[in-house]
Amino acid sequence: VPLPFSPLMQGSSQKWRAARATRSCPPAPQRPACFVRSAPQRRGQSWQWVEANMGHDLSGRLKFSKEHCTIFPARCGIMALKADRAIFSRKKTNERTNAMRSGADKLRKDLKYLTLLAREYPSIASACSEIINLQAILKLPKGTEHFMSDLHGEAEAFTHIMNNASGVIKEKVDRVLGEEVSEAERAEFATLIYYPNRKLDELKARQTDLPAWYRKTLFRLIDVCRVVSSKHTRSFVRKRLPKNYAYILDELLHAHFEDHDKEFYYNEILNSILAVGRADDFIEALCELIKTLAVFKLHILGDIFDRGPRPDLIMEQLMDHHSVDIQWGNHDVVWMGAAAGQLACIATVLRNSARYGNLDILEDGYGINMLPLATLALNVYGDDPCLRFSTKGSGSHLNQSEDELNRKMHKAIAIIQFKLEGQLIAKRKSFGMESRRLLDKIDYEKGTILLEGREYRLLDTHFPTIDPKNPYKLTEDEKGVMERLQAAFLHCDKLQQHMLLLLNRGSLYKVFNNNLLYHGCVPMDENGKFLKINIYGKSYSGKKLYDVLESYVHKAFFAIDDAEKEKGKDILWYIWSSPSSPLFGKDKMATFERYFLEEPETHKEKKNPYYALLNNEKVMNRILAEFGLGPDAHIVNGHVPVLQSSGESPVKCGGKVLVIDGGFSKAYQAKTGIAGYTLIYNSYGMMLVAHKPFTSTEEAIANETDIHSERIMVEMAPHRMHVGDTDNGKALKERISELKELLDAYRSGRIIEKS
Repeated sequence: VPLPFSPLMQGSSQKWRAARATRSCPPAPQRPACFVRSAPQRRGQSWQWVEANMGHDLSGRLKFSKEHCTIFPARCGIMALKADRAIFSRKKTNERTNAMRSGADKLRKDLKYLTLLAREYPSIASACSEIINLQAILKLPKGTEHFMSDLHGEAEAFTHIMNNASGVIKEKVDRVLGEEVSEAERAEFATLIYYPNRKLDELKARQTDLPAWYRKTLFRLIDVCRVVSSKHTRSFVRKRLPKNYAYILDELLHAHFEDHDKEFYYNEILNSILAVGRADDFIEALCELIKTLAVFKLHILGDIFDRGPRPDLIMEQLMDHHSVDIQWGNHDVVWMGAAAGQLACIATVLRNSARYGNLDILEDGYGINMLPLATLALNVYGDDPCLRFSTKGSGSHLNQSEDELNRKMHKAIAIIQFKLEGQLIAKRKSFGMESRRLLDKIDYEKGTILLEGREYRLLDTHFPTIDPKNPYKLTEDEKGVMERLQAAFLHCDKLQQHMLLLLNRGSLYKVFNNNLLYHGCVPMDENGKFLKINIYGKSYSGKKLYDVLESYVHKAFFAIDDAEKEKGKDILWYIWSSPSSPLFGKDKMATFERYFLEEPETHKEKKNPYYALLNNEKVMNRILAEFGLGPDAHIVNGHVPVLQSSGESPVKCGGKVLVIDGGFSKAYQAKTGIAGYTLIYNSYGMMLVAHKPFTSTEEAIANETDIHSERIMVEMAPHRMHVGDTDNGKALKERISELKELLDAYRSGRIIEKS
C-alpha cells in the first residue's frame, strides 16, 4: 500500500532513480523535509529516522507539508506505516528515553549529594540524632528581629537603642523583677545592663553590704539571661558565651536552684566568683550576653553614613554583631564609591562632611589627611567669606576660626564636585543626566545661570578656579588634591574593612521571613508600572534593575576586567544621585541650586510616584509579587523621614508598608518631631517603636533615663510563631528531608555506614 513518506537523499540508489523514472514521482528535494536516513537504501535493512524541517499546528501536533511527500512503490521495500503514527511513536519513545535518562541523572546527583552528606552523618544513629534535634528546633519560638534605618552617624543614639533593643530588654527586666520591685530600682537595673562598665562603680559606691548586693544582682542577671535565652538552643547560647566564663555560665543558666542536691554546688560557684574578685567582670559578661541574646537578627535599612559625627563607630559595632544584614542606602553607596577610588564620590563624601561640620570623621575616624584640601582652600578662597557654605546641623560645635576654614574647604570641594560630575555625565551618556551639567549654563560675566529656559541670578559669583571656556576642567592644584585624596581613600585599611562589611553583609534589597526590605523606592510611573531604566545600553525594571545594579556594585571592587571595574565605580555615583536610582527616587539632586539660587522652586526635588502610591494596595502587591512574595507579606522601607509632627503615620497601606525613617539624624529631628522609628518583629507579631530625641549617654547613666519610646502594634500574629514558620525553618525542613533520604540510602544499602 503506497503511503506518504518523506524522500530519501536524492540519488541514493539505482532503485530509487528507476522508480522515479517509471512512476513520474516529483523530484526529491535537495534537503530532507521530515525524515531521512544516512545509509543507502537496501531491501530488508533497518531504518534510522532523523527529524528535520517539521512544524507544529495550533494543537501542538507535528505536521509537514504535502508537497514534500513522495509515493514510494511497494517493490522498493518500504515498510507500510502511517506517517503520523510513526512520528508520534518516535516522539513518545524519545520522551520515555529522556525521562529515564533524567531519572537516572537525578539518582546519580542525589547519590552524590547523599554521599557528601554521609561524611557529616556517617551512621544511621548520627542522622537520626540530627533529625530529632532539628525537629525540636522547629518548635522553638521565633527569634526577635530588630529593624533600624537611616542612622546617619548618630553613634550615641544607635548604641543606646542597641543596648536596650528598642525596649525589649526593659520589658524582660520588668517581667523578671515584677511589681514587687519599684520602678526606680528596675530602671537602675536596666541601666546596669545597658552600660555595665560605666554604671558598676556608681552602684557599688551606694552599697552598705556589697557582697549581698553582688549576690542579689548576679541572681537577677541570671534570671533575665534565662528568659532571653529561652528562644535559643543550648548550642546557640554556648557559642555566644564569653570564653573565660563559658563553663560557669552554662552551668548557672541551666541550673535548678530548687534542686537541694545541687544547691550548695551553685552557691559555691557564686561564692567563688566573689572570693576571687571577678564579680565585676562576671556581671559585665552577663550583661553583654543578655544584649546579644535579646535580638536574634538585626536589619539595618541603609544610610549609616553622613550628617552625624561618628559613622565609623557604628560600623565597628556592626562588625562585632553576631547576625546583621544591611540594605544599602544612597549615602552608604557614595562612601563605597569613594573607597573604590571614584573621584566624584570622593568629592561628594568630603562635601557632605564639610556641610555638616564633620570633616573630623575623615581625619580622626579614618586617618585621611585634610591638609591638601585646606591648603588649596586657603590659597584660592583666602579673601572669600564663602557665606553660602555655612555648616548645617551639628556644625555648631566649631569655633569661629574652625568654622571659617570649614566654609572655605566646603566651597573648594563643592566646585571640584560639580566639575567631576560634569565630566562623568559627559563620559556616561547612558546615565541620561545631561540636565545636571550646570557649569556650562552659567554666564560668568553677568553672574547668572540659564535653567529650563529661565535666567536666575547667582548668590555667589566668585569662581576663581573655573575657566568659562572649559568649565569642567580641574586646575593643576585641584587635580593634585584629588590624586592625594584618592590614594588616601584607597589605602585606608579601616575604611576598606568597613566597605567589605557592607559588601559581604549588604545588598540593595533583602527578602526575609515574608518581609521585603529596601532603602528607597521601586522606580515607577504615575500608573504604578515599573519604569524601564537604561543601564549601559540595556533596559531593566523592577527586581532585575536591583539585581543588575548590585552586580555592578560588586564589580567596582572585584572585577578583573578594567572596563567593567570602571563601569562599577561609575554606577556607584549613579546610584547615589540619579533620578532613576532606586536609592534616590527624586527627579534631581538640587545641590547646586541650594548653594547658589535664592528661588525656592529651584530647590524642590520631586519624588518618584512610588511615594504617592504607598497606600495603593494593588501597586504594593505588584511590588511584592515582583520579588516573589504574596499579598500577606510586608514592605519595610527607609530613606524618607516620616513627619510625625505633621500627623504623618509610618504605617501605610493598612499595615502592608512600614516606613521606619523617623529622623535619627539630629539635623532632621526638628522637622520630623521624633528621633527615629525602629521595628520589632518577634513571635507575637510586629511592633513599631517611636523614639524621642536622645540627649546623651552621660545623662542616661547618671539619671537612669531611657529613651522615651511609644509602641504601635502593627500586626498581631494569629498564633505564637515558631522557628518552623520562618525562612530558617524552611531550610531546616529541607535538611530534615535530606537526612531522611540519607536514612533510606543507609537502610537500602546504597550507602554503607561508617563505623
